[in-house]
Amino acid sequence: MKDDYKKMYLHLFNAVTDALELLPEENSAARILKAAQQYCEELYIQQGEEQGKIIHLVK
Repeated sequence: MKDDYKKMYLHLFNAVTDALELLPEENSAARILKAAQQYCEELYIQQGEEQGKIIHLVK
C-alpha cells in the first residue's frame, strides 16, 4: 500500500509540474500549486530522514 501512495504522489507531482510550465509565474494558482509541492517535498524528505533513509532529489 505504501508503494501505491508513492506512485500516486509521483504521478500527481509530475502532472502539477507539467501544468505549472503552462502557467505564468505570477498566476495565483501557480503560486498555490508550487507551495503545495514544496510542502509535500519537505514532508517526503522528513519521512525519509525519520526512517533513516537517504533521499536523493533530482531536478
